Amino acid sequence: MKKLRDESGQTVVFVAFFMAVLGLGFVAFALDVGALFREKRMAQSAAQAAAVAAAEEVGYGNPTNEQAVANAMATLNGFNTGLATNPATVVLSTPLSGNFTGSIYVQATVRMPIHTTFLGAISHGMITVPVSATAIAGGGISTSTCVCTTGTFSITNGSTLSAPGCGIFNDSSSSSSIQMSGGSTLNASSLGGASTGWYPGNITGNGDTINVPTAAIVQGVSTSCTPTLPAAPSHSSCASDPGVGGSGGQTRPAFGPANASSTICYKALTVGQNGDTDTLNPGIYVITTGALHFESGATCLVGSGMCSNNGGNGVFFYLTGTASLVIDNGANVNLVSGGATESGGGSAPVVGAYDGVVVFQDPSDTSAMTLSGGSSSYMNGAVIAPSAALTISNGSGATVMQGGISVNSLTLTGGAVVKAILDTNEGSLAIYSSKPKLVQ
Repeated sequence: MKKLRDESGQTVVFVAFFMAVLGLGFVAFALDVGALFREKRMAQSAAQAAAVAAAEEVGYGNPTNEQAVANAMATLNGFNTGLATNPATVVLSTPLSGNFTGSIYVQATVRMPIHTTFLGAISHGMITVPVSATAIAGGGISTSTCVCTTGTFSITNGSTLSAPGCGIFNDSSSSSSIQMSGGSTLNASSLGGASTGWYPGNITGNGDTINVPTAAIVQGVSTSCTPTLPAAPSHSSCASDPGVGGSGGQTRPAFGPANASSTICYKALTVGQNGDTDTLNPGIYVITTGALHFESGATCLVGSGMCSNNGGNGVFFYLTGTASLVIDNGANVNLVSGGATESGGGSAPVVGAYDGVVVFQDPSDTSAMTLSGGSSSYMNGAVIAPSAALTISNGSGATVMQGGISVNSLTLTGGAVVKAILDTNEGSLAIYSSKPKLVQ
């Protein structure tokens, strides 16, 4: 009886029972967590399939079929939207934030209640884990191009290139033809290259920033960017440089074409030499040998009857032979192509077939073009030089408005700031394949 009344060892029994229950709880919890992870992976596959299927309908122009095909793909991947009890749901939406926004994107969110054991004690036996995926529609969607290079494209030493609403394309097969360094910035709708050997991670370094949607960065582009080139204007009897000579600091008589539709040819053209005040008439300028040279002392160029610092309104410059474009340190150049908007408002005189282009360098002319040392340029019109290297350097601020840049190579360095705006003459870049694809 003494042994029956002995209570020693009861604690061991209770502890053993408690540990057994606790162990079972951990096992149940582990099973629930494992099940949730498994369901999440399956839901991710279902969401991706649903997003791609819906995006394909967008590309085909059948938005009313998006939900049906998304539901069908989710069902095929184990998330049945037609169950009478606890069916899966697929919610389609257009992303409103992040890198992938707009009607060409489809986001699919898949969710389905799943049974749990341990977690069911606090969730009535069912837990829903929503999973999303985003796809982009197919159909050959493209972005207009405003900067085209066939050789190299380089932004270095804190420079910035902005191309709002349009893209940049490099037609070189070299994997090193696109480069950024030294804290530079690129803002554009798209960035494409013929080479397959580059990608954002290997073209940047030292704090560079590429503000281009991930889906709009495309390698291995097969179509080249070849804008339609203007016809060479007919010319003869080229005069010597009218800017050469003089004592400096003078206000000289107007020179240039007789009117906006006429042509004048110079062997070279120096503007603002020795601080002169020069007046350029509207029209077509042909330079055959030396430079179209805007010196740092240039004071005021007049076109279309109005004065704008170092500018000409309604002008077209054709460089051929060995001619080149040089804008010196401190020059403040304002050049407006025929029919384009002047910096002070109003439209520049029309120059016929050359409207919309401010500088065109003949493809046989390989002379380099330079904008340097703190110059500030407003160029309302395209700059086209298929065989030339264009370097913009040392704090230059070049703005190419309503026109693009099409050159052999483009180099921005030393804090240069360039803004390029849509030029339909440069074509477009197919940034999305004909088939839909996942982007997130």
